Amino acid sequence: MPGAGPDADLTPDRPAEEDQQSAAAYDAVQAPPPPQAPPPAPPAAPATDPIAELERLTRLHASGALTDQEFTAAKARALAL
Repeated sequence: MPGAGPDADLTPDRPAEEDQQSAAAYDAVQAPPPPQAPPPAPPAAPATDPIAELERLTRLHASGALTDQEFTAAKARALAL
C-alpha cells in the first residue's frame, strides 16, 4: 500500500520535480570559472638586417622585378631602418 511502512518517505509524490529545483538552485549558486587572461603579445619582430635586405633588393633589381626607381626607394627604406 503506497504511503505506508518505513520506506514511504523515500518515494517522492512528485517525481523528480524537487530534484530539478535543487539542481537549478545549485547551478545558480555555482560561479562560472573566471575568464582566462589573453595570451601575452608576441615579441616585436626583430629589426630587419639592412645588409640582408639590400642583398634581397639587389637580387630583385637584377632579375628585373624592381625598376631603378623602385630599387632606389626600397634601398632608402632599408637604410632608414
